Amino acid sequence: MTTDQDTPSATPTSAPPAGAAPLVLVLHGARGDLARRLVIPSLATLHRRGLLPDRWALLGTGRGKISREEFVEHVRGSLEEFGHEGTTADDVEALTRHSRFTDEVTVDSGGGLPEALEEVRRELTESDRLAEGDQEPAQHEIGPEDVVVVHYLAIPPQAFAPLTEAIGAQGLNAGPDGSRATVRVVYEKPYGTSPETFRELDAVVHRTLEEEQVFRIDHFLGKEATQNLHVMRFANELFSSVWDRHHVEQVQIDVPETLDVAQRAGFYDATGAALDMVVSHLFQVAGQVAMEPPRHLAVSDLVRAREDAIADFRPLDPENDVVLGQFEGYEDIEGVAEGSTTDTFIAARLWIDNERWRGVPFLLRTGKRMAASAQRVTLVLRRDPVHLFGDVVPASAISLSLAGDGAIELTTAVKKPGPDLDLAQGTAKLDLDDVHPGEPLPAYASLLHDVLEGDRTLFTTPLGLEAAWTAFEPLLGDRRPAVQPYAPGSWGPRAADALAEPHGWVLGREA
Repeated sequence: MTTDQDTPSATPTSAPPAGAAPLVLVLHGARGDLARRLVIPSLATLHRRGLLPDRWALLGTGRGKISREEFVEHVRGSLEEFGHEGTTADDVEALTRHSRFTDEVTVDSGGGLPEALEEVRRELTESDRLAEGDQEPAQHEIGPEDVVVVHYLAIPPQAFAPLTEAIGAQGLNAGPDGSRATVRVVYEKPYGTSPETFRELDAVVHRTLEEEQVFRIDHFLGKEATQNLHVMRFANELFSSVWDRHHVEQVQIDVPETLDVAQRAGFYDATGAALDMVVSHLFQVAGQVAMEPPRHLAVSDLVRAREDAIADFRPLDPENDVVLGQFEGYEDIEGVAEGSTTDTFIAARLWIDNERWRGVPFLLRTGKRMAASAQRVTLVLRRDPVHLFGDVVPASAISLSLAGDGAIELTTAVKKPGPDLDLAQGTAKLDLDDVHPGEPLPAYASLLHDVLEGDRTLFTTPLGLEAAWTAFEPLLGDRRPAVQPYAPGSWGPRAADALAEPHGWVLGREA
């Protein structure tokens, strides 16, 4: 088994640049909901932005054989319904022209995928063998062994291990020349549902793949605003000078949702808010906020800084620092088990045991059927009630909205307009889509582009996930608190308010 700390393999792990090397995106589960809503539209966006190589192909796989024409219509329907803003008819035509379909691979059968992949590799490189009108091959010939192949596992999590084993059994974990450098595999979350299942899956993965081939996707890390966390902090003394326990009283990472779960009740009832969101999303964002300054912006240093912070997470205290909730009427949804105790809401107080953050609560909150939808990180700054203005000084805050293209907000004490010296709060806002020149990429498109480039900066590693599962593990045992009811359209159980004292949750404070 190979990890980041193991001795590097003798096999080179850097592929030709995505802009030069042809690409095949093998989309496993190509007719599923995830592929339809997110992956295919992201590919179209990369095409529109000129971020795909000149020669590429989309090779869908799945159970049950369908014709190329049927798959093309599926791709077209995906873009018509879920295409990102700016997707054009040219993008639709390009994706349909580059698409084909074959059966899913298994341990015992290639299902047509090895043959289809060989054929596509040959088609993408044969033009380099002998350019039209030339009598000799091109000087820098690109062969099938140079084609970058990305296996994207847009399939249910329980199928990750069997498909990984099938990829290895059919020899799809390496190029035609045996090199691992041009083959990458993308795993969706959740990457395991407990420490034990995480380790079991990771063992299967590393029996088949080198760690450098593995991309465990977490779309929160792909958001423009999440990436701006370390840019804003490390490139601006205004922020970096206050990014510690001496100046920050609370950190709030708040992801309430108005959405219901009726469309995926079966999955959700077996998972819940805590498993669905905390290890995969909220812990990763907390690590991004809490990390120490990396030595430089190299991939290895950024990843290590984030995951060193996660390693300092204190295991959650279910009795004192966690509130679970379930919205009223949840059990009436079709597909939800009678008497279900699944949590649709979690609020947690996380502590980070290091010199920078000791004593500062990181407050995490997420849930379904809440009063508003938002994705926000807020640093509530300490006040100095002794000098000049005393207790009337309101708390200042640095806040980042992670939703959409993102926004940075600064809330600070200002003089209230008028003849008297009274204080009020004022907020200045910078929408990140107003920053020019530049055009933001949607999170999935951004991460897919990183995969094509071989950039693992925003992807999780076994070390970080092991630490995250260690911090989360107390919630999986007998200490798990009972769910408390809350009204749909509210901010969750009232008990969660106590976790955020003395300031309260920034979102919903006006309620």
